Amino acid sequence: MTDRSPWLVDADYDVDAFRQLVARTTDPSQVPNSMIVERNLPIYDGASLPEINRDPARRRALLGEFAWVIGRGPGALAIKGGLNQEDNRIDDATEIFQTIIAEQHAAGRAVGDHFAKPGSNDRVWNSHEKLAAADPGVFVAYYSADAIALGCEAWLGPHYQITGQVNRVNPGGTAQSPHRDYHVGFYEPDQMDRFPRHVHLMSQGLTLQGAVAHTDMPLESGPTMLLPFSQRCHAGFIAALRPEFQEVFHEFKVQLPLIKGDVVFFNAALMHGAGANTTADFQRINNLLQVSSAFGRTMETLNTDLTTLAAYPHLLKIDDERRRENVIAAACEGYAFPTNLDEDPPVRGLAPPSQADTVRTAVGERWPIERLHKELEAHKTRRRGLEG
Repeated sequence: MTDRSPWLVDADYDVDAFRQLVARTTDPSQVPNSMIVERNLPIYDGASLPEINRDPARRRALLGEFAWVIGRGPGALAIKGGLNQEDNRIDDATEIFQTIIAEQHAAGRAVGDHFAKPGSNDRVWNSHEKLAAADPGVFVAYYSADAIALGCEAWLGPHYQITGQVNRVNPGGTAQSPHRDYHVGFYEPDQMDRFPRHVHLMSQGLTLQGAVAHTDMPLESGPTMLLPFSQRCHAGFIAALRPEFQEVFHEFKVQLPLIKGDVVFFNAALMHGAGANTTADFQRINNLLQVSSAFGRTMETLNTDLTTLAAYPHLLKIDDERRRENVIAAACEGYAFPTNLDEDPPVRGLAPPSQADTVRTAVGERWPIERLHKELEAHKTRRRGLEG
């Protein structure tokens, strides 16, 4: 695979080179703090983390080891017993999440995810804030866990920001299609291809995937399928959707059985997907952590409603599509996230419409500015988080 072009090229989609990339093995000597390397993934002892976390030299060494695993190593790690009931109130958190799911069903709002068939699973969007709102004491105990903090800081440095989504995979729930995740992975392939190579590589440095097991997860319940080393494929966001690469995924994928309280972290550019729950009566529950870098933000606070509405009458007068797009890029919010996924769900793809998408529709249909203003207000209301 070449890295000479600033754009992804045909040579980046060499499936034989990809197979060679993911066929490598993890050298245990490179992960000296782990208990064992199982199916290429290093496994760490959660009970040892508090002592390490309070020794500056050992802490720094462990953070560096985690960072190597997530970035240049196999791309994923597991921490056994990262959370427990006594210190972290994990059972109390599970009860809260189960109650929220029951309330969603009672209200006729069964919620699934982007990558699975309807009915396969139930989602609690924004489990992070909803846990804090339901019981602040449980929230504080839960996020006091060294296992969560060390994994997040190792990859993103300090000042990271956590979001969470509970996923309950129901009996008979089908497996997800292999995919890569947030950020670039939420676009369609033709949109992904508009981003230069370095953005495909940079995306994985802006976010981290984590999961806390809230139930035991035997293999038959479908723990997450992971493809070690696949995060190192430059074209992996697009390649993950191609049949020949998915065949390699299923040839080399690994699944680790987990027990309640285990924590997994993996690179968002790692090809992965939830496994099938082949049991007849077991609900597999985990809390998916989507953790973001502190740096993916503008220096100044922006009011893009102001700039959008100021520019809109002039946009209607521009016939050249390229010039219109230049203005939309400068005036509008082009990215669909962050948002409130309960109120602003991705109904026609992996992401809801952005402000820029709304403006493109307005220009194409020649909306009066009053209608655009009303739509932007509704868009802002949908994106608003939980009230404190």
